[in-house]
Amino acid sequence: MERRPRMTSSSLDTELINDLPPQLANNRAYWLGWGSDDDVLSDLPIYRSGLPQGMLNGVLRARDVNIDTAIQRARAALDGTSWLWWYNPADSDPGVADELLERGAVEVGTVPIMAARLRGKPVVPLPQGVRIEQARTASALKAFASIYPVPNGMTTADVDATTAVELARNGRHELQLRYVAWLGDVPVSCGALSISNGVAGIYNMATVAEYERRGIAAALAAELLAEAHEQGIPVVTLTASPRGARIYQRLGFQNVSEYRLFKL
Repeated sequence: MERRPRMTSSSLDTELINDLPPQLANNRAYWLGWGSDDDVLSDLPIYRSGLPQGMLNGVLRARDVNIDTAIQRARAALDGTSWLWWYNPADSDPGVADELLERGAVEVGTVPIMAARLRGKPVVPLPQGVRIEQARTASALKAFASIYPVPNGMTTADVDATTAVELARNGRHELQLRYVAWLGDVPVSCGALSISNGVAGIYNMATVAEYERRGIAAALAAELLAEAHEQGIPVVTLTASPRGARIYQRLGFQNVSEYRLFKL
């Protein structure tokens, strides 16, 4: 009788955090919430927030679809916006990246996909004077939406538009919990926890520039991990900037894959 190899705690952790399909589906669920009628299982999911930032409009994958047809549909849906095309070989047909390049697309960068196995609530000291609260009301969501435009390349003039987008999220694909870190009465950092497909994703982490390097973002990330633990979620996933990656590594995250980003 053949014996199956005994799963150790370490091997189980590795298996969980390297299970990409739920993480990729979680990513699609989150971004489709920015504005789309497409389903998470769509072969060509396209989202459009209408906000003037490339990450906030785009194509999330292309499967079983003619690339020229896909490009035509994307251009029609995203006309008038700045947008990006996401590619991961586990999510799109393997040849899509080369086909995009052949048709004049420019690869503008990569973002790592990171994951962590939750074993308990992380302990990160809360900086003096800072409190972290879930944004549950319209005024709290406006505070949330006031934080991330400038760090993401937009301006304070975009706050009303970002607030409208936040209020319009309908939870069709995910349970999203949004948090604000306050220093006194000033909203200084924000982050969202998106729960779907059996995993939790951390998204839209941003800190007002003058409040960076005070440990606020790390404390906020720890709060999101604690909430995921309370929800009984074993794995947390995210895509990270180079600066953010250093924070997440200290919280136990590991690189498990990456997205390549293209612009047409």
